[in-house]
Amino acid sequence: MVRRRQRERSLFEVLLPDGHKLWPDWLRRIDTVLEAEAVIEVVAQALEARWPQSRRRGRPGTPAEIVIRMLILKHLFDWSYDDLEQEVRANLVYRAFTRIDAGEVPDAKTILKIAGALGPDVIGHLHRQVVEVAKRAGVTRGRRFRIDTTVVETNVHYPTDSTLLQDGVRVLTRTMERASTALGDEPSRIRNRLRSVTRGVLTIGYQARSPKTRDAMVRSYRKLMATTRAVLRDADTLVRRLGQRRRTALAGTASILERAQQHLRQLRPVVQRVVAQTRARLMGGDTHVPDKVLSIFEPHTTTIRKGQISKPNEFGNLVTIQESEHQIITAYEVHAGRPADVTMWTPALDRHQAIFARAPYLAAGDRGFSSATNEHAAADRGVRRVILPRRGPKSTARRAYERQAWFRRGQRWRVGCEGRISVIKRRHGLRRCRYHGTDGMARWVGLGIIADNLMNIATFVNARAAV
Repeated sequence: MVRRRQRERSLFEVLLPDGHKLWPDWLRRIDTVLEAEAVIEVVAQALEARWPQSRRRGRPGTPAEIVIRMLILKHLFDWSYDDLEQEVRANLVYRAFTRIDAGEVPDAKTILKIAGALGPDVIGHLHRQVVEVAKRAGVTRGRRFRIDTTVVETNVHYPTDSTLLQDGVRVLTRTMERASTALGDEPSRIRNRLRSVTRGVLTIGYQARSPKTRDAMVRSYRKLMATTRAVLRDADTLVRRLGQRRRTALAGTASILERAQQHLRQLRPVVQRVVAQTRARLMGGDTHVPDKVLSIFEPHTTTIRKGQISKPNEFGNLVTIQESEHQIITAYEVHAGRPADVTMWTPALDRHQAIFARAPYLAAGDRGFSSATNEHAAADRGVRRVILPRRGPKSTARRAYERQAWFRRGQRWRVGCEGRISVIKRRHGLRRCRYHGTDGMARWVGLGIIADNLMNIATFVNARAAV
């Protein structure tokens, strides 16, 4: 049964009457923001949708208020779920903030499962509620707009063809062994080729260091691909066996066999694509295979080049960040591919206008967003100051235009977006996503941005109160 709030009396009120003095000012402000009924209602409705009768039946679950506060606390400090459990259990202030007080702290696995029920749509709705809170508090009025893109890496190792083949063989073999055990087969029924595959990967690593061993490396790759194809054939056979046995198995065993069969069906096409792209690179020299697989575990990972010398290639997803004044991130978008920056300007302006019901007075972006079409689109929407420095050689009139004082001030303000991105990566963990899948990426980015917005709202409100 889903509950909205914790009904018990606060531990601070009973044992520590002056406990409010232990709170940091910024955390007290965030606590006040999260009191909004609309914020809790978003989470409660998502939890009610988990099961058909969650609203009225079943044992009392973790209240929605505790769930959202624990998730916010996790992303405020970029903790793991285990760290979150330990910190809340040991800290009176965090117990009070999460409304657990003297109650039992939910363990890490419980919060992990409940957080999985909050999909990208729920997190996006929650983010919009936080932006509404910022608007009502007078933190932002939408007079300024700036946009930039960044890469949030997926939790993958550096993708090489040999290690991707090794990952595919390992996961397929592990899944087949578990399914074979559920079928009651002998332990040796599934052939384990991991040792020879590991040797092959190490050999390829040594041979790739010198162009003199190129022919030997190709032979090693051929052997590795042959082994992978043999594992794929074993997986095909086992999928057919699982389908036959599911019809006569007991209910508990049938569910296990169904999950194993579904997992194998999902993995086989991915591993087959890895074999195909390895063959295309070795035999045909084609390194630009469409829909290239960069991870067995995170197939949505893409290669993104941002022009950085220290890191020419980044593996993850491109994310658009748009801000208004006082560093409030008003909207974000996780992209499946690598769209050009110039195509994101107009949709971002439309989102800003939908949020604030008005066009910004000033709109700024870097050279990647610059084009005559985008400048005209901003002007048509009522933007008075458009800060889009042109790329390439400039005419005398354009140079004079970009040297105006208001244009340079707008450029200086635009650069603050780089600092905001750096902060959310360092402080809230957006450097690397620890959740799985495309939905996990959207949840990770959204929760990190919500945590950063709450911190900025608290900072602004405290500074205004001190004046």
